[in-house]
Amino acid sequence: MYSSYTSGIVLIGDLPLGGQHPIRIQSMTNTDTNDIEATIAQCIHLVNAGCEMVRITAQGITEASNLAQIKKGLRLKGIRVPLIADIHFNPKAAEIAAGIVEKVRINPGNYADKREVNTLLSAKEYDLELERIAGRLRPLINICKQNGTVIRIGTNHGSLSGRIMDRYGDTPEGMVESALEFGRICLSEGFRNVVFSMKSSNVRIMVQSTRWLAEKMLAEGIDFPLHLGVTEAGDGEDGIIKSAAGIGALLEEGIGDTIRVSLTGAPEIEIPVALAITRRYNSKRNQPKHDKTGAGTLQLKRTSHRETIAVSGIGGNYPVGVIAEKEGKNYLVDEQFVNQELLPDQNLKYLTIAEGDATAMRKCLNQEDIDNTRPVILKNTYKTADLLRFQVDSAIDFGSLLIDGIGDAIWPVAPDMAPETVNHTAYAILQATRTRITRTEFISCPSCGRTLFDIENTLKQVKIATQHLKGLKIAVMGCIVNGPGEMADADYGYVGAGAGLVTLYKREKAVHKNIPEIEAIPLLIELIRKSGDWKNREEI
Repeated sequence: MYSSYTSGIVLIGDLPLGGQHPIRIQSMTNTDTNDIEATIAQCIHLVNAGCEMVRITAQGITEASNLAQIKKGLRLKGIRVPLIADIHFNPKAAEIAAGIVEKVRINPGNYADKREVNTLLSAKEYDLELERIAGRLRPLINICKQNGTVIRIGTNHGSLSGRIMDRYGDTPEGMVESALEFGRICLSEGFRNVVFSMKSSNVRIMVQSTRWLAEKMLAEGIDFPLHLGVTEAGDGEDGIIKSAAGIGALLEEGIGDTIRVSLTGAPEIEIPVALAITRRYNSKRNQPKHDKTGAGTLQLKRTSHRETIAVSGIGGNYPVGVIAEKEGKNYLVDEQFVNQELLPDQNLKYLTIAEGDATAMRKCLNQEDIDNTRPVILKNTYKTADLLRFQVDSAIDFGSLLIDGIGDAIWPVAPDMAPETVNHTAYAILQATRTRITRTEFISCPSCGRTLFDIENTLKQVKIATQHLKGLKIAVMGCIVNGPGEMADADYGYVGAGAGLVTLYKREKAVHKNIPEIEAIPLLIELIRKSGDWKNREEI
């Protein structure tokens, strides 16, 4: 199943991106950009791990200027990896960085007029603001033209401008239009060295907005390469499975030219996961793209779950289930692998079993009558004892269909893995795709040079305190720059506000501002309790 969108090619330094070139892997340093030697050292670690582009925060003029020394230090050591400056709020920092590094990432929301939401603009006022934005963007475009620098226009769910929010809301449509407005400005200036990205911690929104962007670009004759990533994905298994499901769903369709797996922790841990994702697709990059979706077939792109009848606890109003085999019999199993319900073999004939990887399952389902309401079981066998490979492959195979509302049960078979591990991973996939919520969801950034506390350890402590609160979304964010916007989907947020200081949020509202870090977790628990969302473990 392929999108008809094909990206053009841009050069990031000496590295070609897009077209039939391999999917490029990138990551981001989490050192202080003012610490030149530490940043150089971490760039080298990332390159040695397999990173092809390295992003560095440049939140101010000083940090942007320091990129020259960092680049020089790397070149003296024979490292020619393209560098990307990550800019927030400061157009001047972007302009300085654009004369130094190979690529600059900007957020459209940071270039718009600062004003409150719900102040609707007339069509004329809307266009005037766009003209002002073009005026602010033009100096950066001119510097990029002179230096061969690429611009990534990175739109994030939760950090859209007030103007976009008023017209579109905090929606995939608003994300797409926010990026396209900036892309059109670049094209009007004769500048095509542009990459787009649609980021969200919500896997479904990330996939939906990127698909929509590809369709809109195709309609407008635009062919900018696409950067894929699930932002603030979290740590460990949660982050791996979220990232694989979202990124993989798009790569399955031939959409995407570079990826970043955002995991909380040392940046180097992201690279093996990214490599595990891209190994499935790089060999297909030089194959002709054609539409394999077929006509008059089962609806394979949906925003809601496909309605089915119920058979043996599968389909209908039952939650999407997990099937496991034990002693030659098949069971529906719960997350703890304790309660099991026998699935009679004679009832399997009333179900559709789509078996194989994501491509094979879609091919099978394409042959189904669109009016067929039989429940669908998604099944695949994984012949590996490598946990990472199993997590990534199963998240892509099952996740890419679950995101589209397809599947009433998933049936991962992995003879070389412990049954409990297979079951736990299956439920993690259901959670990551928001198909079936059985756990607390933690949204956390990977940290960068703006982070002023130990986010990895803090996340662990927040998890210990709140991981029994099934259904809540709790964010742990490194700084005030990204935090309030990119955790927009969270119920509660723990956001770094300065050295040793934290601000606690309930949804988008800051409730406790600039409190000492040592007081933050007890106050977070108190906030959840006062809001009526707290439960003691013995109550669950």
